[in-house]
Amino acid sequence: MEISWFQAALLGIFASLASMPGMGGSSIGNYTLGRPLVGGLVSGLILGDLKSGILCGVAMQVVYIALVTPGGTVSADVRAISYIGIPLAMVAIKNAGLVADSSEAVQLATSLGALVGTVGTVLFYGTATMNLVWQRIGWNAVGKGEFKKLYLVDWVYPWISHALFSFLPTLIMVRYGQEAVKAIQHYLPMDGLAMKTLFTVGALLPCVGIAILLKQIVTNVVDFIPFFVGFTLAASLGLNLVSCAVVSLIFAVLYYEIDMTRQAKAAPAAGADFDDDDEEDI
Repeated sequence: MEISWFQAALLGIFASLASMPGMGGSSIGNYTLGRPLVGGLVSGLILGDLKSGILCGVAMQVVYIALVTPGGTVSADVRAISYIGIPLAMVAIKNAGLVADSSEAVQLATSLGALVGTVGTVLFYGTATMNLVWQRIGWNAVGKGEFKKLYLVDWVYPWISHALFSFLPTLIMVRYGQEAVKAIQHYLPMDGLAMKTLFTVGALLPCVGIAILLKQIVTNVVDFIPFFVGFTLAASLGLNLVSCAVVSLIFAVLYYEIDMTRQAKAAPAAGADFDDDDEEDI
């Protein structure tokens, strides 16, 4: 698989749009276009291999499924994972002769995603640092009452930051990174110790993503019950993920209705315990 300059440029544009405030805020930019699941779809369409792109995106999404950026703190840049890591993973999988949905391909994709995501944090903080310049221009414009300049600060100047720290790095790394991937695969055979170590690390990374997600949503032991329902259905009944998701949705609706009924019954009881005499004594 070869990535042309045109394809690399398109990936660079999407990498810029993935974190642009002008793209409807973070909801459409960072939390939609920037997610590996969506990035895999876009990369697959651009590179002409939709199946491989989606499978690589799914593999990397599991690792970063619970990734959040509180206060601008970023442990990995999903923008780089989606539009640098996924295209390079597709090239590596294709050149290695692996089947896109095989376990080896998934492990290779997650390993490359983790590597690129860590490097991408430099690009993220570079963008944030340069945006401080535009903020300073905006504050000066507000102080002078030149409010029309704020349109430039919000909609024009940030493109300079993303052109330097999103578009150009993605363009160069995707275009020339495929040569580095080929060199690694040439000098490091698939059955060698280095590649086996890479596959082992890649196999463990999804566990990290699931563990972080569980840490956020599980508050007591009982919360594990609905979590393991999907695994039980898939293992015993052979259901696919879509069927398991539908069954989980049914359980979620039932749990919601039961919880609302419980709260409705508790509200009158709390009102009955209220005593006006206590307020008068105070």
